[in-house]
Amino acid sequence: MTPTYYVIDGRSFYATVECVARGLDPLKTNLVVADPERSPNTLCLAVSPSMKALGVKNRCRIRDIPGNIKYIVAPPRMQLYIDCAAEIHGVFLKHFAPQDIYTYSIDESFIDATPYLKMYGISARELARRVIDDIRNTVGTISTCGIGTNMFLAKVALDIMAKRSPDSIAELDENQYREKLWDHKPISDFWGIGPGTAKRLWDRGITTMAGIAQCDLNRIYDWFGIDGEILYDHAWGREPTTMADVKGYKSKTKSLSSSQVLFRDYKFSEGETIAKEMMDQLCLDMAAKKLATDSVSLYVGYSYAYGVPGAGGTAQLTSHTNAAAVILPAIGALYRRMVNPSYGIRRVCLSCNNVIDDPGIYQLNMFEDTSKQLRNKALQEAMLGIRAKYGKNTILRGISYTPESTARERVVEHRRYLSEDAIAEINEKLLCLQKGQIITIVYYGEYEQAYLQLTGPVFRVDTYWHSIQIERTTIDFSEIYELIPC
Repeated sequence: MTPTYYVIDGRSFYATVECVARGLDPLKTNLVVADPERSPNTLCLAVSPSMKALGVKNRCRIRDIPGNIKYIVAPPRMQLYIDCAAEIHGVFLKHFAPQDIYTYSIDESFIDATPYLKMYGISARELARRVIDDIRNTVGTISTCGIGTNMFLAKVALDIMAKRSPDSIAELDENQYREKLWDHKPISDFWGIGPGTAKRLWDRGITTMAGIAQCDLNRIYDWFGIDGEILYDHAWGREPTTMADVKGYKSKTKSLSSSQVLFRDYKFSEGETIAKEMMDQLCLDMAAKKLATDSVSLYVGYSYAYGVPGAGGTAQLTSHTNAAAVILPAIGALYRRMVNPSYGIRRVCLSCNNVIDDPGIYQLNMFEDTSKQLRNKALQEAMLGIRAKYGKNTILRGISYTPESTARERVVEHRRYLSEDAIAEINEKLLCLQKGQIITIVYYGEYEQAYLQLTGPVFRVDTYWHSIQIERTTIDFSEIYELIPC
């Protein structure tokens, strides 16, 4: 049986939900989702289909809307959109089993429809029509659907064809894909090709999927690494990943990280103190969670006044451990080897890599003193017990009592709650982020009971579960204090 995948997307979702909530027809009502209390520069999070028909683009600013267009301004209501998305998911469950549904974002879901076509005795297009109509009748929102013989083709059918189709449905198999879309421009319209990848391809004279397909795979691999293999497969319309693969995926490696922005330029020796006390806390975190690491990474950002890039590296440990007695000397040596003492320090980032379940105490070689390991482990467990009972500042290492230390302040930093305007501004920024975009995010760590900072590429913004993933760190929207696109 030929695989059949759907990607079903809510058309102008936020705006459509606001129209439905007001008892208005989304196809006939001019409405934008934006904060009316802010300036004309306010970004419209969504515009209704009728506004798009008048030439108003999604994610425009209020000032860009022509003055002759009359429209409703609806303040964003995230909880309403989440509730509506849950209703739509309920419609899916009327037609498909949970294991065949994957929620990709608040308004977009992948569905493996393969076993249902024979069961319902109808075509893929007919079943898609039935589901879309059910959503409209039950929830009131408008949906589009891409159909493909794999997940990639279904997504491409949705993004490039269905949204322009009269019946809001489009189908693709590998042959149709090559016939209809191989020469499609711009290449950034294709799922997985962002502006950066498109530019790198353009620099090499490639502007279409056909151009990628006609390249030698080894050359594509040299340019993009393992991502090049995925890109090459997609150029030919191939995608081996199935719904079972997606639902069953578990990351093979885990990491724990900590980052801190310093309130002044720190000297070389002061920066080492900060790195060690941060790593000490990570060691305690690992011990509390029964985890261990086999390598630690350090990144130091210098003061902007110097105009030089930061420095960092990785130290390999002899085995997996969470013992501070082993890890702190390693991070100290790494710091002294990698950091330039001539520059003031403003950022310190640490990571424990390849984290696994704690293997416990074992003899590394005939010269290793296992009794020392046992003492260190007992000391950590005692510190965790005292902190759990009496508070995190009850017992600290000596370095945390030096003038430059920040541990005492960080562990007792109480959470500060943002105003509604600040929350709306952060939500606006979140909805504008793109995969791979580098951002700096300040968030409140419930476990650490302190504000943490993380800089890295956006992996995913999940508006359904209200979370953002930066590399391997997932942060709830409610924990975000500041978000700075780089």
